[in-house]
Amino acid sequence: MSAINHRTVPTQTFDWGLIKWFVSPLATPGAKLTFGEVVLLPGEGHTRHNHSAAEEILYVLSGEGRQMVDDKPEFQVGPGDTIYIPTAIYHSTVNTGWEPLRLLALYNPGGAEVDLAALPDFAEVPAGSLPRLQRKA
Repeated sequence: MSAINHRTVPTQTFDWGLIKWFVSPLATPGAKLTFGEVVLLPGEGHTRHNHSAAEEILYVLSGEGRQMVDDKPEFQVGPGDTIYIPTAIYHSTVNTGWEPLRLLALYNPGGAEVDLAALPDFAEVPAGSLPRLQRKA
């Protein structure tokens, strides 16, 4: 059994928010899934995308947003809601509130998170350092 301290995990930053991956096949010996926390800034979100080889589960910790799954009409999400996204299904999440939208995210099997490093706004902040967020004009 391993305990992961959030202070020992790097933070991935994007124009839309932050991610900390606490468990992943690349960083956690024996792990077959990926698990982490996603923070979407107010008015920001993940545009339409899919994960060709992984299903995803999102659990809303706090905040409010709009969720789209399988190009069907968007629906509101808030604290306590769980969203299941089957493998290869297109989806998007947008924060519609004034506060950060905090989600737990799980990929099964793990590994889909490596694609995020190829995004143009990706930057990684080392473990123990505080990420800086910049307000858009």
